[in-house]
Amino acid sequence: MVAGGPVEHGFPHLDTVRSAVTALYRRLSEDGLRTFAASVAPADVAFGDGDDLHLGAQRVARELVRHFRLPDARLIVCFREMTHAAEVELAAGPEYFVELNDRFRAHRRDIGAALAHEVAHVYLHRLGLEFPTTAGNEILTDTVTTYLGAGWLLLDAYREHGEASQKLGYLTPEEFGYVLAKRAAVFGEDPAVWFTSPQAYTAYVAGRDRARADERRAPLAAAGWAARRRYAHDRRDTARHDSGRPRPDSPYVFTPDGAGLKVSFPCPVCHQRIRVPVKGRVKVRCGLCRTVLECDT
Repeated sequence: MVAGGPVEHGFPHLDTVRSAVTALYRRLSEDGLRTFAASVAPADVAFGDGDDLHLGAQRVARELVRHFRLPDARLIVCFREMTHAAEVELAAGPEYFVELNDRFRAHRRDIGAALAHEVAHVYLHRLGLEFPTTAGNEILTDTVTTYLGAGWLLLDAYREHGEASQKLGYLTPEEFGYVLAKRAAVFGEDPAVWFTSPQAYTAYVAGRDRARADERRAPLAAAGWAARRRYAHDRRDTARHDSGRPRPDSPYVFTPDGAGLKVSFPCPVCHQRIRVPVKGRVKVRCGLCRTVLECDT
């Protein structure tokens, strides 16, 4: 949690975010993800100043438990002085103890955001889905929270007013926007209508632009002129030298295959790598998320 300090911006964790999306598709499947087509509604996690602190926190926790399809999980929420926004004890269950930072006593509208991240920890714990490092696990948790429809709360908790600032979660604001845009493209949502923070909307637009750029990378047919020209050059160079060594920033890799070439590239939806023969314009179906892609290989 950043409270008053500098907020990191940009896309420093993008590779881990993309790996997290792929891992989620592999664990849940495309059909499983479709059960999360509806995001958490603002009214379900609203917290008025007149609401009882503890009863209100328990109510919001129950809504998030319901959203994450954890019917037998019970969250016990309390408040204490701490460095982080919140912590959850990942025991065997069904009861899980969640501690929230004391500052949420005075910032009640952000309690839903803090609880969303912790409930996602419980969800991933039960799925048995984790990354090797603590830092990777926190990025995974933020990504899953967002992709499954509760992470817009975390981005909306981001605010900057002069020297004052607040951000929850481990993703940058723009990375939250990136994952939200990926989700919006799959489920046809417009999360921008839920934001109360103007900075959250700006970060979402930046993330959305980066997400849309994934859809315009060669060999996708929607790639721009410069990307297509570079792709054609790399394809000719590979055919000449019988080598698939890519440029450092290249999203695709060519490999010799008998008398021809094959190219592998990440799916713009789930980021699973797809490998197809190089033979001009083709339609390709991703085996993981089932997206049909128009390609010019």
